Amino acid sequence: MGQEMKAEMEKKIEQKSEQKSAPKKEHKIYRVIPGSIADQLEVEPGDILVSVNGQEIEDVFDYQYQMNDERLTVLIRKPDGEEWEMEIEKEYEEDFGIEFENGLMDEYRTCRNKCIFCFIDQMPPGMRETLYFKDDDSRLSFLQGNYVTLTNMGDKDIERIIRYKLAPINISVQTMNPKLRCKMLQNRFAGEALLKMKRLYEVGIAMNGQVVLCKGVNDKEELEYTLEQLKAYCPHMESVSVVPAGLTKYRDGLFQLDMFSKKDAKEVLETVRRHQADCMERFQMHFIHASDEWYLLAEEELPNAKSYDGYLQLENGVGMLRLLLDEFHEALNNKEETCAFLAQKPECISVATGELAAPYIRALAKEFMRRFPKKRIEVIAIRNDFFGEFITVAGLLTGRDILAQLKGRRLGERLLLPCSLLRSGEEVFLDDMTLSELKNSLQVETVIVNSNGQDLYDAFCGSQNRRK
Repeated sequence: MGQEMKAEMEKKIEQKSEQKSAPKKEHKIYRVIPGSIADQLEVEPGDILVSVNGQEIEDVFDYQYQMNDERLTVLIRKPDGEEWEMEIEKEYEEDFGIEFENGLMDEYRTCRNKCIFCFIDQMPPGMRETLYFKDDDSRLSFLQGNYVTLTNMGDKDIERIIRYKLAPINISVQTMNPKLRCKMLQNRFAGEALLKMKRLYEVGIAMNGQVVLCKGVNDKEELEYTLEQLKAYCPHMESVSVVPAGLTKYRDGLFQLDMFSKKDAKEVLETVRRHQADCMERFQMHFIHASDEWYLLAEEELPNAKSYDGYLQLENGVGMLRLLLDEFHEALNNKEETCAFLAQKPECISVATGELAAPYIRALAKEFMRRFPKKRIEVIAIRNDFFGEFITVAGLLTGRDILAQLKGRRLGERLLLPCSLLRSGEEVFLDDMTLSELKNSLQVETVIVNSNGQDLYDAFCGSQNRRK
């Protein structure tokens, strides 16, 4: 027994020694920005960033924090092994001028949860591999606005956020009931993770919260409890959104979830309004917000712009339609001469979008045609046959559904499509069909419209830059 204990101790010492001698993280430079400090110092793609100010760089946050200084010591290793130590003086926050192939400068952290409402679990097989990757990386919350559950974060991650004063962090709360949160995320540590939110609040880190509502699970009394508990995090938690779980037709073998009805949506909106009134009295802001889907399902009018407290969760579908309507009306009433001249040109236009936005775009098109009667605009709501009829947002439409429902129709001189249909920075739809393939099949000039009212107005007029 003594020999076994000795062997175990020696093994642990050996493991610690290996950890201490493990190679430091080093980062290959992918691109050097022309004219930058790095370019002037003859740093080149393929060089290795070893350290900054003597500190190992773990990821992009370490890099940005260290690079903000006015005086730097940057250690670069050339491909032949030669190391260059460069003493640099620059303006505070001036960019050094190097980029890395991976924007995080580290591996992406995969999700440890098995959420009962997870959209990725509801995807059919056979799609591109990247669509099945589940991330729950807190760094993407700051870089891209992703929502994270906090279950993937350790004490070191929390301390780095505090030290670097990173904000805001977007948190998928779902419920403030720890036991229920464990059930919803199917992670036994999900309840404890809420304590990390408390720690961030105590040091004043700005946050936004999200509640993905599942019928019969975290709605009604549970929603009341969650919203009441979250008020304690004001003002550092700046907003909380309530969004319905997105359910596709591919849910075989998954947790049983039902769709919300019109009556359910009205109850959710009543709950949100009641808490908004309380928050306005206590904090002078609405704080709690319902996503646009609830108003459409309840067949109720959208709130006015002031109700959204500056649109803090716009990319989460909170106030997106209200902002679109207001921006469009502002452009329509501006009567800019160039656009007004182009709007007088006789032309037939088609607009294809998701079923959620279609009624609102159709109403705007009618207003536009009353002002400019020579334009004829048809708005076509594309049904989501791929994921199922309950998925109504444009961003989850596939090229094949669009093609199937537009093929053979008279589309006029131009077809307008929302930019949310395409993969960021590319002209590719969710199912890998390209914009060129769609255009060639439909034989119509195709214009991609950005998600704001001014661009929609410009596209109706014909003054927007076109992608042919």
